[in-house]
Order: sequence, then C-alpha cells, then structure tokens
Amino acid sequence: MSSDKKEPTSTLQSVLDQTSAAVSSGISALTGNPADKREADNKKAVADAEHDLSHSAAKAGPITATPGGGVAASDPNRSQGSWNQTVGSAKEAVGNLVGAQGLKQEGIRQNKEGQGQEAEGQLSDLGKGVKDRVGGTVGGAVAGLTGNDAQKAEADKQREQGKALQRGVEADLQKEAPQ
Repeated sequence: MSSDKKEPTSTLQSVLDQTSAAVSSGISALTGNPADKREADNKKAVADAEHDLSHSAAKAGPITATPGGGVAASDPNRSQGSWNQTVGSAKEAVGNLVGAQGLKQEGIRQNKEGQGQEAEGQLSDLGKGVKDRVGGTVGGAVAGLTGNDAQKAEADKQREQGKALQRGVEADLQKEAPQ
C-alpha cells in the first residue's frame, strides 16, 4: 500500500497514490507555492516507485516470486511448450543444414506445437492468477470486516500467489515481444 504501511504494495493503491500526487501537483501549480510543489513531486516519486514495485517479480525457470511473498509454479505446458519449440527449431536447422526436408518439416511442426502448448499454459496461468487475485482480495475484505486475522492472512497469500502467476506470464510475454 502506501510507503508508510507494512503491507505489500498493491497496484490499486499505487494508482490511487499517483492520482493524489497529480491532484497535489495541479494545486501547487495554481498556488505557485514551492513547498507544495516539492511535496507533490515527492508524492509522485513515491507513487511511481510503488507502481513499479507492484509490477515486479523474480522469475527462475518455472517459479515466479513477488515482493509481497507470492510464489507460484508455472503450468507444466509452458515449460514443455518451450522445450518443444527449442527442439523443433534445432530439428529445422539441422534439416536445413543437411538437406533433410523430412527433418526440417518435423522441426517446423514441433516448433508450432510447442508455441500452442506454451500459449495454452500461459492462458491457464493468467486465468488462475486473475481468479486467485480476485478471490484473495474479496476474501481479505470479508476477513477484515469479520476481524478474522487467520482468514485474512490466507486470503492475502492467495492474492499474492495469483499475482505471481500473472507476473510470470507477463515476464514471459515481455521477453517474447519484439523490442
């Protein structure tokens, strides 16, 4: 949430803080007060840092972790699809090199199959991630209203795991996107 709280940074809170900073900046521009301008600039810097942190994740192989403690393993189709793409590309290259059209075509087929398999795993992880984030957020709100700290901790864990799944897919898609 905001930087003075001990809770993990959320995307929604960072957006609210960015909006607050923009309003403060507008007010300082109208008043011309340099102290208000510095305060607005500081709010914006903190909100931008919160936003960046809420979108960060560490990915090692099929495991993704978020700063808030969420850890999630990728759908097995993602790893298997990536492997099939690699093997397919190798077969295609060797087929080209030695002039074996059958091997080349097999490589092209395996590569395409791997792309589909990886995309299927990404969609699965993205869907589960969204579901867990929404479920965890709603569960946390209910637990907060009832005062059930154990239920709130479990809901927060579910939300962070969903966030880790989503961030893992996003990291893979950014890696694949043309620069």
